[in-house]
Amino acid sequence: MAASESAPLSGRRIRVAVIGTGAIARDSHLPALARLAEEGETELVAAVDVDPASVESFCAVAGGASHAYTDLDRMLGEQRPDLVTICTPPTLHRDQTVAALRAGAWVWCEKPPVPSLADFDAVEAEEGRDGGPYASIVFQHRFGSGTRHVRRLLAEQAMGRPLVAHCQTTWYRDTAYYAVPWRGRWQTEGGGPAMGHGIHQMDLLLDLLGPWSEVRAMAGRLVHDVETEDLSTALVRFANGAMATVVNSVLSPDEVSRIRIDCERATVELTHLYGHGNDNWRITPARDVPAAEAAAWQDFGTDLPSSHLEQLRELVASMRAGERPRSSGADGRTSLELIAALYKSAFTDATVRAGEIGPGDPFYSAMHGDAPGWAPVVGGQAGAGEGAVVGEGAAA
Repeated sequence: MAASESAPLSGRRIRVAVIGTGAIARDSHLPALARLAEEGETELVAAVDVDPASVESFCAVAGGASHAYTDLDRMLGEQRPDLVTICTPPTLHRDQTVAALRAGAWVWCEKPPVPSLADFDAVEAEEGRDGGPYASIVFQHRFGSGTRHVRRLLAEQAMGRPLVAHCQTTWYRDTAYYAVPWRGRWQTEGGGPAMGHGIHQMDLLLDLLGPWSEVRAMAGRLVHDVETEDLSTALVRFANGAMATVVNSVLSPDEVSRIRIDCERATVELTHLYGHGNDNWRITPARDVPAAEAAAWQDFGTDLPSSHLEQLRELVASMRAGERPRSSGADGRTSLELIAALYKSAFTDATVRAGEIGPGDPFYSAMHGDAPGWAPVVGGQAGAGEGAVVGEGAAA
């Protein structure tokens, strides 16, 4: 039974539980929940972690009436939360999301939502109908005043048709970063920088430009001893005719996250690292654009930076309205499908088109697609590329 059916959400606070009490829960989810609690929207009723000390300290910091658990099913049965936020490693996301949905809770899950398209479709099959509960993905870069303003300009074609785009996630991760056992392994992380890092900028690019139609990609394992890639590049064609280059790297000492879109009448650029506000956006008009029109494009309004808070605020509003939130269902799946297509193209040396990867395709059930040189080899070495080994290594 959906949460909205068992307990109407109007006129009361949304009851929230947090699954996984590590850094992302403490640094991003907890502050957002605290702010909405101040506004009378939410209350944190529980947290779950396999580490008793971690969950106890999390609840102590959170304060209020939050209860500490080490058993997810017990928490769901006893607390009956309206919303569960999932902050655990990717390999756990599918089972935890399904458990929460079956208990009637909406879900807000950190990226990547699940390791494969098959897992995503299995989760979506557990969602409610006509009012939820629904499972959405933490894609906070879509939210905030800057993205909202640029999305509107592009949708209205105020700057003309979008033609050329660049999407860049060039970050740096050293060997120490990969000491965490689940990183760099297909089974536990789902992929390398395309899946674990670049997914945010690729999702934002799709949110701005709309559906993609085909992709041609390359991937490499150039530095780190991992199963996954540590670098990928791609050429993407969009349904509206625009074409983009995409780079995802963990090999880049000068770190930057960047999107540039060249339209007929202006270039829009976003340059930041882990989050953005109005000042991170720049619009450069073509020479013949009237000054008054160009000035209007620069009016981003009150600065609301991209954040977990802005997305959570919209998610809570969707819950109260009984509507599917953004970054869920088909809207959330499109970025994961692009990543699967990127890997398939890179590992098979072929162009991959939207909608091509479905049941029966090896890239539907695993991002490595059982491709020689990339698929995990139990008890042996993982194929092509220098420094490619199976085991506890590193990745994105």
